[in-house]
Amino acid sequence: MTMKLRVPVALFAAALLTAGCPAINREAPEPDLGPLEPTILPTGQQVTPSLAPSSSFELLKPGLAKHPDLAAGGAVTEALSPDGATLAVLTTGYNRWTDPATGKRDPELGNEYVFLFDVGGAKAVQRQVLTVPNTWAGIAFSPDGRSLHVSGGVDDSIHTFAREEGRWAELAPPMALGHKTGNGPNGKPIAAGLAVTADGRTLVVANMYNDSISLVDAARREVVAEIDLRPGKSGGAGGAPGGNYPYWVVVLGNDTAYVSSVRDREIVVVDLAALRVRSRIKVAGNPNKMILDRSGARLYVAMDNADAVAIIGTRTNAVTRTVSTVAPAGFITNSTAYGGAAPNSLALSTDERTLYVTNGGTNSIAVIDLSTAIPRHVGLIPTGWYPQHVAYVPRGEGMLYVVNSKSVPGPNPGNCAYNNCKTSIVKREYNQYVLNLSHSGFQAMPVPSGRGVLAKLTRQVAANNTFNFEPGSREAESMAFLRGRIRHVIYVIRENRTYDQVLGDLGRGNGDASLAEFGERTTPNQHKLARMLVTLDNFYDPAEVSGNGWPWSTSGRESDFGVKMLPPNYAGRGGAYEWEGENRGVPMGVAGYAQRKEANEKTPDDDDFLPGTGNVAAPDGPGGERQQGYLWSAALRAGKSVRNYGFFVTNLKPSEREPFKAKTRQALAADPELVGRTDEYFRGYDQAYPEQWRYLEWEREFKQFEANGNLPALSLVRFGGDHTGAFAAALDGVNTPELQVAANDYAIGELVEAVAKSRYAKDTLIFIVEDDCQDGPDHVDEHRSIAFVVGPYLKRDAVVSTRYSTVNMLRTMEDILGLDHISLYTATQSPMADVFDPSAPDWDYRAIVPDLLRGTRLPLPPSASAVAMKPTRDASWWAEHTRGMDFSKEDLVDANAYNRVLWLGLMGDRPYPEKRARMP
Repeated sequence: MTMKLRVPVALFAAALLTAGCPAINREAPEPDLGPLEPTILPTGQQVTPSLAPSSSFELLKPGLAKHPDLAAGGAVTEALSPDGATLAVLTTGYNRWTDPATGKRDPELGNEYVFLFDVGGAKAVQRQVLTVPNTWAGIAFSPDGRSLHVSGGVDDSIHTFAREEGRWAELAPPMALGHKTGNGPNGKPIAAGLAVTADGRTLVVANMYNDSISLVDAARREVVAEIDLRPGKSGGAGGAPGGNYPYWVVVLGNDTAYVSSVRDREIVVVDLAALRVRSRIKVAGNPNKMILDRSGARLYVAMDNADAVAIIGTRTNAVTRTVSTVAPAGFITNSTAYGGAAPNSLALSTDERTLYVTNGGTNSIAVIDLSTAIPRHVGLIPTGWYPQHVAYVPRGEGMLYVVNSKSVPGPNPGNCAYNNCKTSIVKREYNQYVLNLSHSGFQAMPVPSGRGVLAKLTRQVAANNTFNFEPGSREAESMAFLRGRIRHVIYVIRENRTYDQVLGDLGRGNGDASLAEFGERTTPNQHKLARMLVTLDNFYDPAEVSGNGWPWSTSGRESDFGVKMLPPNYAGRGGAYEWEGENRGVPMGVAGYAQRKEANEKTPDDDDFLPGTGNVAAPDGPGGERQQGYLWSAALRAGKSVRNYGFFVTNLKPSEREPFKAKTRQALAADPELVGRTDEYFRGYDQAYPEQWRYLEWEREFKQFEANGNLPALSLVRFGGDHTGAFAAALDGVNTPELQVAANDYAIGELVEAVAKSRYAKDTLIFIVEDDCQDGPDHVDEHRSIAFVVGPYLKRDAVVSTRYSTVNMLRTMEDILGLDHISLYTATQSPMADVFDPSAPDWDYRAIVPDLLRGTRLPLPPSASAVAMKPTRDASWWAEHTRGMDFSKEDLVDANAYNRVLWLGLMGDRPYPEKRARMP
């Protein structure tokens, strides 16, 4: 695999910047920044947070008495005290752990944290850690610095801490905001961003799931007013989008609040004295965090999807300038149009001539020069994985403090080092769920100064993100060859399995057979495909769970809203599952009340409930094409036909084995572009519904396409039965994990056979991937998973250990179908050229019926010799051991607990895998 980084000779104009924004001089001698120790991410990027001169990077540890080495995750916001001496860092993460001594959840290990750092000296010193049960990103000091206010998230409350004798303590009890429910069927109230008026008398709180702000009397600690931000509820036109999902708040003086509406891409200007919405400022992207300059004349807004900062003049309440945060002008030569940088926080230097912006998606800080008439992006500084906030402290030439929300989890389980893995067990370790293993870091660095330093840091960020990647000649030739011959792509997404969990016993490649819970007897088709064609033993899912697995698998990135929502939502701290086209449990693909009611009977009968088809977590396409950043969007732009089977759908009731025959629709498209392109007889996520019936519905249409010669260029097929669950309600005796995974395996085999025997065998490629791999052990990395490419021109009987991810798979499909890129990631990473062989056009396949399925009531082909194989445990055992677990939606169950049940049920008395060891 060949990668080329092209850096233009005249990278930047050599303008001398002042006060915290040093000059970039490409002619200066190359500065020595110390050793480069990159960490490779499952996204295909790398991070180098310690590269900046005098930079430090350490995990955020609350110092709990029982577990002093425990590190928190989900650091999301920083607040600097008015005197500049104290920096508060707030987590809104998963942060729920099990006590290893008892194997049970410990209430003391289930909080969010406020880390308090003394930043007045030469080094930031952690002085105190406060705890709150729940929160959602909101934190602010009072103007006099004597109080610290923290939003209570799903508790619908505000916590206030006061400082006495150098220690902070909460003024009990938390102040309730008084909401009984949120707007919508899946919308509990969430107190999000908050701000304080200049006189300190009023708190303004964003109620994210009530589409409103609350005004709180800080002295009396009571709500004095609530203002609905939606047009139809605030004097405007009914049924018009606006004001939904308010996230961040800044206050100008005492009488004007600016509130970012993430879903509706606007800043709502609220007159606090008159208690009314004054105006609405439309912006190009999804606005998140905002800051005002000291005079209050300028409002700076970080915008996801637009990958830019909007500069708003507060006198006119209009956008005066938009500045890209991706890279300095002229620095990226071939991927400027694609989204994924995800700017999400901002900080101003003391003299306000420099703006620093965290790019969550490219693990960097953008340096924006404000000293000229036209603001310019002049450099990038590397950070840890997914920076969430940057604070500027005026000490010396300026200090930057950055918190990030993700870390590489490494293998799960472990006792592994340098890929030399053992299976002996030393002790039981309960906190091996991927979100337990994702920790936050605290990065401190002086503002980069000196000749050439910022230039070198910028080049390193470019290298970390392969900004100017171009395919090597072999890759380009391979993709051109395939593009001339392949007319159809079938993209299959499955659910939640690691490489070792399924293919660990393959007998070749980098597998650990002792971890194979669904080995060859359960998955004979996957084993056959891996041996017959290509074994991909170094393939990674960028995502941790389904909540970001589906965005990564369909759009090659995730939204900033989704990144923030995921950890607390999965911890039961509020929010809704909003990553597959639904917002608050309602499909956004349909705007009419009647259709939404059909999909979810709890849909409010209210024209102002999420009007339009806006989706709070949807990606934009190239050049800002709103909510058109999916693989199918690119296909449609290229004039290709698309057919959807189960992607981004909302199931209808009741389920039906042969729905087309019964004329019982099973699903509605939740994405506007998939409306009219979705097989409504193909059921989406439903673990009680055997995969065989999904396959037979797909086969019904495939036979029609074959007969008519009109197979779509892109087919999207969801075979998610390997997620497993809902055993007591499962149909046709497919009621254990082994049976459900076996049914999924057989559906894969049947689909491959159907294509192999059809007229499309020579011009169709099948790509198969797991959306994530959270539900199983792997000795290499929690993100390592199963992937297949099937069809003509594939290598035979080969092990390919090239490091690939879902991003590379998407890039391959783009190149083969002749599509534009869907994200900055797919534009800057390589296609999977190493799996192809142009000399191998012919192929064939015959599906294997797993013997485990012979005892079910599925319609299977007869066999004179096959003998039904019994699953390890019967259905009653699984129903009993998963009683109380909710399998109705993806990932509602406690994955840590479910993984342990899977291990016990499938592996018997073998000890549960131990805590991982540190990888090099």
